[in-house]
Amino acid sequence: MLRCTALTKTYRSGGRDLTVLNDITFSVEPGGFAAIVGPSGSGKTTLLGLLAGLDRPTAGTVHLDGQELGALDEDARARMRGEKIGFVFQSFQLIPTLTARENIQVPLELRGEEAGERAADLLERVGLGDRGHHYPAQLSGGEQQRVALARAFSTGPKVLFADEPTGNLDARTGASIIDLMVDLNRDLGTTLVLVTHDLDLAARARRTIRLADGRIVADTAA
Repeated sequence: MLRCTALTKTYRSGGRDLTVLNDITFSVEPGGFAAIVGPSGSGKTTLLGLLAGLDRPTAGTVHLDGQELGALDEDARARMRGEKIGFVFQSFQLIPTLTARENIQVPLELRGEEAGERAADLLERVGLGDRGHHYPAQLSGGEQQRVALARAFSTGPKVLFADEPTGNLDARTGASIIDLMVDLNRDLGTTLVLVTHDLDLAARARRTIRLADGRIVADTAA
C-alpha cells in the first residue's frame, strides 16, 4: 500500500543545507497500522508530509497504492489525496461555521457524492449520533476529534495519516480516540500511519518506526 525508498529531504537554511530526513526506506502493507515515533526535530512530521504527497522529497521515491507520487503533477497528487488519503491532525481543523454533520459531508460533496446518509452513519459509528447539529465550539476536544475521524473516513480512503491525533486531549479521551482508530482500521481495512510522541499510543500499532536525527534507528513489529 505504501512504500518509500531512500527518501531524503534537505532544506536550504542560513546559506547551508539542512538534511531533515536521510535515506528513509520502509513499507506498510494494505490494512497495516504503523506508528512513527521519535523526539522533536527527528523528522516525523516532514516524513508524514512526504508520504502523503504534501511535499516533494529531495531524493528517493514514495509509492502509494502502486503509484509513484513524484511522477505525478500537482493536480494529479491533489486528486490522489482526495480519492485515496485521509488526514487527522492534532488541531482537529474543523470548519467552525459548519455543524459536525456538515463537516463530515464536505469531502463527499466535493466529490459530487450523496453525503447525508453517509455522514449520519459515521456520526453514529463514532458515538455522536445525537451531536450532528452541534458546531465545533459546542463540542469537547474529544468530540471534535471524533468528528475529524469521521470526516477522514467518509470517503473510504486507502490510507489515513494522523499527526499527533491525541496531542490536545487528556489521557483518557486520547485513549478512546485511539480505540476508535483501531476499530476503524480493523473494520474498514484502511491502512493507518500515525505520528506520535506518546509511546503508549504507539504501542497500540502493529509496527513502530523510530526516527532520530532524520534516520530510522529502529523498526519493530508488535
